[in-house]
Amino acid sequence: MATWFRILAGMIGFALQIMVLDAAIRTFLLPRVARVRLTRFISQVMGRTFYVISRFGRSYKTQDRILSLGAPITLLTFQALWLALSVVAFAFGFVAAGASNFADAFQLSGSSLFTLGTSAAHDGGQVTLSYLEAGVGLTLLALLIAFVPTIYAAFQRREFSVSRLAVRSGKPATPWGVIEIAQSVYSYDILEELWREWEQWFIELGETHTTLTILNYYRSPSAEQTWIGAASTVLDAAALYNAVVDLPPSSRAGLCIRSGWIALRHICDYFRIPYPTEPNRSIPIAVTREEFDLVLDHLRRSGVPLVADVEAAWWDFVGWRVNYDAMIEAFYTQFSSPRTDWRLALSQPLYGRSNQRGVRDSSTPNM
Repeated sequence: MATWFRILAGMIGFALQIMVLDAAIRTFLLPRVARVRLTRFISQVMGRTFYVISRFGRSYKTQDRILSLGAPITLLTFQALWLALSVVAFAFGFVAAGASNFADAFQLSGSSLFTLGTSAAHDGGQVTLSYLEAGVGLTLLALLIAFVPTIYAAFQRREFSVSRLAVRSGKPATPWGVIEIAQSVYSYDILEELWREWEQWFIELGETHTTLTILNYYRSPSAEQTWIGAASTVLDAAALYNAVVDLPPSSRAGLCIRSGWIALRHICDYFRIPYPTEPNRSIPIAVTREEFDLVLDHLRRSGVPLVADVEAAWWDFVGWRVNYDAMIEAFYTQFSSPRTDWRLALSQPLYGRSNQRGVRDSSTPNM
């Protein structure tokens, strides 16, 4: 081969391998937000593929089972593509080091990357490249092996609070259910603990779901629960409590909402999802006044003390929800999550009283 062609092959191989290592390091090792074009391209292609396949599912549970495979397979696709590109990159390198043709270079590259030993290098330059490629292959595999426990540790921490929320909000999780259950046990003090827990949950979410972005696509173990639905439930519950319950507003609930919309903004910034940077009450929200009134009627029948001025309560609620409304609604679509239906308040049964002693009426058992 001509000298100029070997030099060009060497430059192409070097640039391609640098691109692979850059993607691997910034995806698996860098502890900060990083937009890696190769990683984003793979994620987008795999995400669209699984979304199209899931549309063939007749029920949401079937679609959820299909979509749940998307993130793990995407993670394996990262590794497979990086290894494949490394084989090609070093094949160019072996051409530059003196391989007689590209077929021999490709065979030598594959043997070196996977440490198969099926092909042997013939001179000092090829031997050096062979050892270097074997080290790159082992490093890429080690990165995936080390990355998986990190992913699942963050996933388990996220899902622990999502599962606990079912105790506080019922199934399906609803924001009015949080307040209603607090009323049923005669204690709104338990909500302070909830706001505190989820303030911390949102802080961690904003960190893990922008540095380990594939976590956004890891779905909850149960189709009835999603991390987006849980986040929406807690934020709406905090907004409802401060807006409509005839008790002193909770500063902790306000901090929970603030930590929530800050975390959601970080995720939106990574995925380039637009949202109002200066929200105000004039911006429409997804919850309608009719749905809001249905929820208030449900809470009233549950015995929750409500403020007398419903109009003021509505605008207070709008003032809270407008901070995160556009982002939550975009996430429902971005991550294929079912939206909380506020009209459930019309048909959902009331929670009975609990923590009672000496109750003889079998129609009101303790929960």
